[in-house]
Amino acid sequence: MADNLFPKDFLFGSATASYQVEGAAYEDGRTECIWDEFSRIPGKVWCGENGNVAADQYHRVEEDVALMAKIGLQAYRFSVSWSRVLPNGGREVNEKGIAYYRFLCQTLHRYGIKACLTIYHWDLPKELEAKGGWANRETSYAFQFYAETLYRELGDLVDMWITMNEPFCFCYLGYGNGVHAPGRADWNDFASAVHHANLAHGLAVESYRKTGLKAPIGIVWNPILPRPATGRDEDKIAAERASVFNNEIYMGPVFGKGYPTLATSEFGLKFPIEKGDEEIISAPIDFYGINYYNERPVERDSSLLGFKDAGTWEEETAMKWPIVEKGLLRVLRWMDSYSGHLPVYITENGSAEEDCVKEGRIHDKGRIDYIRKHLGVMKEAIAEGIPLKGYFYWSFIDNYEWTFGYTRRFGLVWCDYMTLRRIPKDSAWYMRDVIRSREE
Repeated sequence: MADNLFPKDFLFGSATASYQVEGAAYEDGRTECIWDEFSRIPGKVWCGENGNVAADQYHRVEEDVALMAKIGLQAYRFSVSWSRVLPNGGREVNEKGIAYYRFLCQTLHRYGIKACLTIYHWDLPKELEAKGGWANRETSYAFQFYAETLYRELGDLVDMWITMNEPFCFCYLGYGNGVHAPGRADWNDFASAVHHANLAHGLAVESYRKTGLKAPIGIVWNPILPRPATGRDEDKIAAERASVFNNEIYMGPVFGKGYPTLATSEFGLKFPIEKGDEEIISAPIDFYGINYYNERPVERDSSLLGFKDAGTWEEETAMKWPIVEKGLLRVLRWMDSYSGHLPVYITENGSAEEDCVKEGRIHDKGRIDYIRKHLGVMKEAIAEGIPLKGYFYWSFIDNYEWTFGYTRRFGLVWCDYMTLRRIPKDSAWYMRDVIRSREE
């Protein structure tokens, strides 16, 4: 094999999340989640937009999977809607919800595409939030039951399991500063949410090991590893504090390192740890996923956390995120050391662009450049011996981008939100050629 090619077993795929693409919000027994409620709060989401229709994948599985195959994707990472399979966050299984996900997995396999299932991607049933949400320990056990339901009902069809996506986002943004659903801003609730999310992950892994299923299971984080703005000691300290807050309070317990002392001594986080929790949380996983989009410098400040973003100079995506592909290499190196050389996948990486249709095509050169730069960095990581096993572009299709509504487009495939017509962008054909040739 030529040195400049990706290994033959390197997996190329794309990713989405249930609330962002499925639609069919009130069909076939699905009940509401926290994002259905949050989108109705004035000022929280762009123009009050919601996921009622989204990209309508619920009704367009065959069409979308056929497009994935045309692009050459080898894997599809999707998430399950908790409220679709267990309405009202209860314990009665909705057979129509299960049937949908079985059909999705079966269709993927029919086209030779692996089914990579994320159990939780932010859409908590609203009834569980009414009981305290992730700040309530009982949510961890509700999650365990939910995971066990999926193992039983879908285990014969799933090729890769991911317990949860980006606990930093649904804990901090949801309970720490309130900019995401459920919109709470309470430091104690945030600390409780972190611990209960960690516990839920561990409980789900423990349950999985008892099933006898052989597909690998792991978790996805979005490591934020800011570089110090200057060489001054105070900015180096700021970067260290940022890593503890953004990364280690989630990863430390999973890798058996416990919660970092700094989190309790200086950030004032009081994690509601009970006897046996740390052993459960550190149940061995088979891999971890990294979601990487950008890197920012930080500098010291006088806030409780002791750091803030500093100025940037790089080109930006439509999300106003600086394009720093070398930041991915820094994250991969740090995570490889921190995890003890565990296999890793890039489970999200992508660029929002100002896409427009011209004569039936979308010429998204900026997205292609973004992908090419990050693929080049991945080759460097593999050459260094980092066990990087695959890349999932975010996202397969344009979708509901949380608080931005439908104003940001990440997809390889254009979705016309009026007609729901799909058009592969130039980046889709670029990815097709990368997958075929194994070269960026």
